[in-house]
Amino acid sequence: MQTSYQFPENFMWGVATSAYQIEGAASVGDRKPSVWDTFSSIPGLIEDGSSGAVACDHYHRYKSDIELMAKLGIKHYRFSIAWPRIIPDGRGKVNEQGIDFYKRLVDCLVENGITPHATLFHWDSPQALEDLYGSWRSREMASDFADYATAVVSRLGDRVTNWMTINEISQFTHVGYAANHQPTKAPGTIVTSLKEVWQTCHNALLAHGLGCQAIRAASPGSCSVALVADIGVSVPLTESAADVAAAQKAFHVTWFNGGIIFPAITGAYSPIILEQLGADAPDIHSGDLETINQPLEALGINNYTGHYVRAADNKDGYEFLALPKSYPRLNMPWLNIVPEGMYWGIRNISEVLGRKDLPLLITENGCATQDEVNAKGEVMDIDRIFYLRQHLKAAHRAVNEGYPLKGYFLWSFMDNFEWEQGYTRRFGITYVDYKTQERIPKASFNWYAECIRQNRVV
Repeated sequence: MQTSYQFPENFMWGVATSAYQIEGAASVGDRKPSVWDTFSSIPGLIEDGSSGAVACDHYHRYKSDIELMAKLGIKHYRFSIAWPRIIPDGRGKVNEQGIDFYKRLVDCLVENGITPHATLFHWDSPQALEDLYGSWRSREMASDFADYATAVVSRLGDRVTNWMTINEISQFTHVGYAANHQPTKAPGTIVTSLKEVWQTCHNALLAHGLGCQAIRAASPGSCSVALVADIGVSVPLTESAADVAAAQKAFHVTWFNGGIIFPAITGAYSPIILEQLGADAPDIHSGDLETINQPLEALGINNYTGHYVRAADNKDGYEFLALPKSYPRLNMPWLNIVPEGMYWGIRNISEVLGRKDLPLLITENGCATQDEVNAKGEVMDIDRIFYLRQHLKAAHRAVNEGYPLKGYFLWSFMDNFEWEQGYTRRFGITYVDYKTQERIPKASFNWYAECIRQNRVV
């Protein structure tokens, strides 16, 4: 019986962050506003009325932050590049000051023995393009994204070879646009129909496809290209054949899988989704699906929770199960603790999508906990350690059974601006005192360092 939870020798241990959540310096170096700067300025939309204008001031403190990463022992760091820092107007002139910041950042990572993994888009699109044509509501956004990708990769491709196109399409489309109610994420645009929401999603998939082509064309050498998806995970209530089959069928309709990862990975929308949508399905032009379905070196999976499913005697053959009131969760309303979701997310990608050959990375996994600094100046986030330990055990099960999981990026390296929750939720393994910008490694930081050192779950 396997009890050591040892990972393969070449397993990638890392941490992840995103630009708007940590960089700050919102008007430094000719950066112009993103849709999140605008969204955050509207009263009532951010829980504590804050914004990412200063955040963790990583723009000015990246050297000491990277030194702390080196102490953690990671060899891989996933970060994002801010489009409004590189092309402030969204299209047109490239801002070399913005490029220079990322050159310094990447050089510092390499000097510390850390491999950079750059995400080109993590939700902070230029406000200028929202003003010009409604950003993701327009197909123009896809070609502007490809031009932005070309600008970045042609300048940083001598330093960065691991690229991720877009992070979590569902969040800035389905949660950033909505019909008949205020969306909770930027750009926060109310549209008139579900079809328009799905069109923003399709346009983002087009941007991913064109972005893949742009990265490969601009890269001075061989490179790795990935998409990052917040897949919905359907978890069988029991591992009976009936429940497993039910959960795998339900995978098509869990969250937005059938309309995002299915076209990206298989070249076709799930027929189950298209049937459900009917007239609300997006308009798909000739050649779109071929553009969207680009070959990938890896798929990034952001996993935090899961949804229990069992076989049912109904037209679908499955049913999603509501969680009881006493079901455990951490410090977000949706953060139910479902560690098996890690294993089933990996397995479902390989089996339901028929892509056992596609290398997988956990590009985000972590939790918000109610962290406090004690009298000794420590943050004893034992609940986070519990959560992470169980998820890594589930990841190990997937590896042990032969599924192609190659690496794990913990979310997040440090506390940060948590979107519509502002600074009221802490996801980091490093505590940030936002008044002083002091960094305090939490108990989970030291625990994760030991996992990395021993290359296993401890």
